[in-house]
This record gives sequence, C-alpha cells and structure tokens, in this order.
Amino acid sequence: MLRVIAPGWDSSAAVLQRFERPIVSGDWQACGPAIQVSLGRSGLAWGRGLHTAAAGGRVKVEGDGCAPAGIFAISAVFGYAGPDSALARSARLPYLAATADLVAIDDPASAHYNRIVDQSAVAPDWASCEAMRRADQRYEVGAVVGYNAEPPLPGAGSCIFLHVWAAPGVPTAGCTAMALADMSEIAGWLDGAADPLLVQLPQAEYAQRASDWGLPAWSAGG
Repeated sequence: MLRVIAPGWDSSAAVLQRFERPIVSGDWQACGPAIQVSLGRSGLAWGRGLHTAAAGGRVKVEGDGCAPAGIFAISAVFGYAGPDSALARSARLPYLAATADLVAIDDPASAHYNRIVDQSAVAPDWASCEAMRRADQRYEVGAVVGYNAEPPLPGAGSCIFLHVWAAPGVPTAGCTAMALADMSEIAGWLDGAADPLLVQLPQAEYAQRASDWGLPAWSAGG
C-alpha cells in the first residue's frame, strides 16, 4: 500500500509512506523512508475508487486540478524504456512501454475516455488526449492509478498516474508526483500479486477513517 497524507484538502504537497501486510500477522508494516510528493494544483477531492462513497466534501471532476482522495487500485507501470528493457522485465505489474502512439484519453465524449490506447490501432474519436511519450522526464517511469475505473463515468476525471515531478514542490494537474529515484524504486516494488493500493487523503479524513477502513494508524506526529 502507498499511503499519501496531505495536511488538508487544498494542499498540493503530501508525504508518501509504503506499507506491506504479511499474510501471517495481517498487520501493516512500514517499509522504506517517507518521501515528499506533489499533488494536484487544487489539492484533493473525493474520487471514484474502492472506498465507500463519502458524504460531504468536494468531488473530483475532469479538469479541476485536484488529485483524487480515497482508496484506489494500482493496475500497471509504464515508462520510456522498451518492452525488453530491464524495467519491463523486472516489473511485477503489467508494463506499458510509452511509444509515440501511446496516449491517455481525457475527452469525456470519447468511447476510450480514461483509457490508455495505442492510437495506431484504434479509430480516434477524441478531441483531446495526453501523450505518454513526453519530451520531458515526467513519464520516464510511473504507475497507473485505477481511478474512475471500469466503467468510467464521463467527466468524473481521467488519466491519474504516479509519475516523476517537474521539480520538487511543483504541483500537478491531478496526479501524484515525486523524484525520479523514488518513482523508480516504487515501480520496482509494486507487486500485482499483492493487489497494491493507493490510499490518499487529507490528514483529518485519514485519522477519522483509518480504523474503519483497516488502515495503519496515524497521528499528527507521523
């Protein structure tokens, strides 16, 4: 599990801590250091995920600049390295090689909304999309967050990833971003056999829900 806790709903910075839960004990155990991450420029908003729908608070919509709050599956890793690269071979989740034809569809009117597709293999029906092969380092390695997953609700938000930040402290359009070294380590650590999750919340919401949701305890001290 990747636990991301932000100071509040409007925060664009947060702290990520990795956890593992051994089958024998069933207790979450922290692993690795806590790291700094960047969130959406508008902070957080409740998103469509695996958690029980929360009453109150803002709800994420397409283009709002918010990172999704809640519990979400992590379904794949991706990167600029090819399908025969060391990154691809070591990945324990499905690996997507970011070619020039790989795009993430953010047009709510498209039948491919909130999906990553090879545009050379499908008939384009979208007015906008995001290239997964960028000119910068931000998608050099990353992971796909199962946000607004099957079936996606048009307009509820799309293309949520873990990826490399533009620079320390620079917010995103709605993803969770971090240093390249941290993202690379996390991509190699994520294991599909363990059903990896992203748990992302403001600290007050996390403290309120941790027990009911079976999450690691947390206090203002860490």
